[in-house]
Amino acid sequence: MPGENLSRDEARERAALLSVDGYDVSLDLRSAVGDGNGEPRTFRSVTTIRFRCNEPGAASFVDLIAPSVTSVSLNGRDLDPGEVFDGARIALEDLAAENELVVDAQCAYSRTGEGMHRFVDPEDGEVYLYTQYEPADSRRVFANFEQPDLKAPYRFEVQAPEGWTVWSNGAGELTDGVWQFAETKPISTYITCVVAGPYHYVTDLYERVLADGTKLRVPLGAMCRKGLAPHFDADDVFLITKQGLDFFHDHFDYPYPFGKYDQAFVPEYNLGAMENPGLVTFREEYIFRGKVTQASYEARANVILHEMAHMWFGDLVTMEWWDDLWLKESFADFMGSFANVGATRFTGAWITFANRRKAWAYRADQLPSTHPITADIRDLQDAKLNFDGITYAKGASVLKQLGAYVGQDAFLEGARRYFKRHAYGNTRLGDLLSVLGETSGRDMSAWSRAWLQTAGVNALTPQVLLDPESGRITELAIVQEAPESHPELRPHRVAVGLYRRTPEGSLERYARVETDVEGPRTVVADLAGAEEPELVLVNDDDLTYCKIRFDAASLATLRGHLGALADPLARALCWSALWNMTRDALLPARDFIALVLRFAGRESDIGVLQMLHAWANSALVHYVAPAWRATGGRLLAEGALRELRAAEPGSEQQLAWARFFAVVASAVPDLALLKALLDGTETVEGLAVDQELRWAFLEPLAAHGVADESVLAAELARDDTASGKRHQVRCLAARPSAAVKAQAWAQVVESDTLSNALVEATIAGFDRDSQRELTAPYAEKYFSVIERIWRERSIQIGMDVVRGLFPAHQDRPETLAATDAWLKAHQDAAPALRRLVLEARDDLARALRAQECDETAAGH
Repeated sequence: MPGENLSRDEARERAALLSVDGYDVSLDLRSAVGDGNGEPRTFRSVTTIRFRCNEPGAASFVDLIAPSVTSVSLNGRDLDPGEVFDGARIALEDLAAENELVVDAQCAYSRTGEGMHRFVDPEDGEVYLYTQYEPADSRRVFANFEQPDLKAPYRFEVQAPEGWTVWSNGAGELTDGVWQFAETKPISTYITCVVAGPYHYVTDLYERVLADGTKLRVPLGAMCRKGLAPHFDADDVFLITKQGLDFFHDHFDYPYPFGKYDQAFVPEYNLGAMENPGLVTFREEYIFRGKVTQASYEARANVILHEMAHMWFGDLVTMEWWDDLWLKESFADFMGSFANVGATRFTGAWITFANRRKAWAYRADQLPSTHPITADIRDLQDAKLNFDGITYAKGASVLKQLGAYVGQDAFLEGARRYFKRHAYGNTRLGDLLSVLGETSGRDMSAWSRAWLQTAGVNALTPQVLLDPESGRITELAIVQEAPESHPELRPHRVAVGLYRRTPEGSLERYARVETDVEGPRTVVADLAGAEEPELVLVNDDDLTYCKIRFDAASLATLRGHLGALADPLARALCWSALWNMTRDALLPARDFIALVLRFAGRESDIGVLQMLHAWANSALVHYVAPAWRATGGRLLAEGALRELRAAEPGSEQQLAWARFFAVVASAVPDLALLKALLDGTETVEGLAVDQELRWAFLEPLAAHGVADESVLAAELARDDTASGKRHQVRCLAARPSAAVKAQAWAQVVESDTLSNALVEATIAGFDRDSQRELTAPYAEKYFSVIERIWRERSIQIGMDVVRGLFPAHQDRPETLAATDAWLKAHQDAAPALRRLVLEARDDLARALRAQECDETAAGH
């Protein structure tokens, strides 16, 4: 649509011309419940914007994506909507020094999770609304200047169906049938928010005496759909919330600035959560309907704390444009783990960070679309795609290293000065580097150039020379490498750990040295003379961001004794390094699977164990030689069942192995066992097969033709909820039938009637690795439709379809050639679309290299 993809240049030009004094936004949502004549499509939105123009007589525009505009008035002058509105922008001519714009529009309810999302609960027919905007979808709900540096205060008022409650960023009250909300502080458009409906709502209060003796009172609220209320552990949500508020007040020395603190768990949410000040929204999957492991509770706590950190990093102080998205996301990602360890029961959160978050970063940083942490964001489509592993997890890793580089005290003092200096304003990279330079006394420019302004990940490998007589180390050096595409060698502050086995068989550290790695080869002089190690770990304690490699002796030790490594963080780092070697075709995938089968049963950290399950399955699906895939699947299923039966009854390890068994089960006896566990004709002591686990068992049964449509319908009748419907849709699309695949394809590609959540579920069921022959005909179709999909659908649905339906399971050179042909023939396609296809191509090429490595190793 013309004008929908706002460019950075346009935003800079508009910011130089305009400043905004305030918004009054009036929404009439009474149509949301419908009138019996089909689904309601639109709601009334009336926006008044007061703004100034420093060049009277100039022209500009306001953003609005809406089906229709009823009227536009600029400074009391009526404008013809047909002339000034093009579907995405309203043209404004002859601006005065001070202006008032009033826009009366019919805006659309969303089914894609963008803008004003409308959800009908199949369990009870209740309607729920919520908004989601980042980076630029508030213009789907009200007219505005949709860019982060035109901050302003907002006053919202909302008319809603009788019996509903409405929430927004500020405190609200119902007056004469209208919900009216307190004016906000100056904030950006993308973090305004409205939630409305018959939500289940729980309250609490946070109180704190501040340094100046005043008392801070923050009303707390938490909400979810009524159907989820029996499962809602709001007490734990409030516990983490209060612990986080205490932690950030202790470290930031800036009182929480946005009054109340509501947290809404909402349906069909595209993201993990969103940091709307005073009204944070989360995906409702963080309310657990069945038994989950502590890793799930830790992940939820991390997200709660991540979003809370945004109240300061992102909401109070906001990046000027999306180039500096990292100024909020990297900090929030770092602070999520930092606060989890420092304030909650999840003291092992840095292990999860090293094992899970950094894996996301390492993958993203090796894609052809990799970019510096401070990225070049030309427009809003670029911005949408840059909410990635680099902006979040690599940035957080680099900040973790920065804390080691400048010292934690200097790092936190820099944050405190940053908040006070730029409160309610917008910043760039230089603003943060300036305060960090002040507090640390260091020149931050060289560090910034190396870590924030270049892309790619370095690999660090130890070289060990031993005295042939004494066996002691004569020299230990660290070799640093970089890929040809991004050859930057960076300064790394690392810890080098030396490990050997004790008489009891435990593999433990006996020496540790911190050192600065510079250039291609660094000698660690302090380790000369140390006794011979069995394992050298070059990024012990996870101080830097790098791929860890091993010398031959260390790799041999891990093959034989990885499970004996006593320290859980060191063990997680070794697993991560072995996985990176597998992805890089340096370790045969079947060897990685063998390591998982041998040692995963001894893994005490449940989050690491679940990550190993995911990696082992990915190795099987993508990286082993195709001829060995059936053997590998059988070995993993046998191993999973063995560990399931050996696990302590009722333990979270037992639950994790049960879920993994369902993922890899394909043989007739394994499927029969799953069916028997569902029917109750067989049991595993301590394993409670709750509703969520029932669906996990049903999915492989459906995919292998054991559970038909009638079985899935019966299960939905048993679990006739929104969650149950998503599970059923995924299982239906997973059935091994050409007609089923054709129907699923048509529902996603040829129709736009499915909601975002059901599009996601359908794609997940359609794209089964065990059904490569069934989905093979869709590889050619994929390349013929993606440009149309990108043009016609919202960017969120476009991303879901382009990523989810790429023929990754057609892993052969012909698919790679077809991808290259599309890229060559579509040089002028939207850059964001090309980026998604290039990333999928890279994953496929990586898989083929890993398969070749695996096959070559098997031949030897």
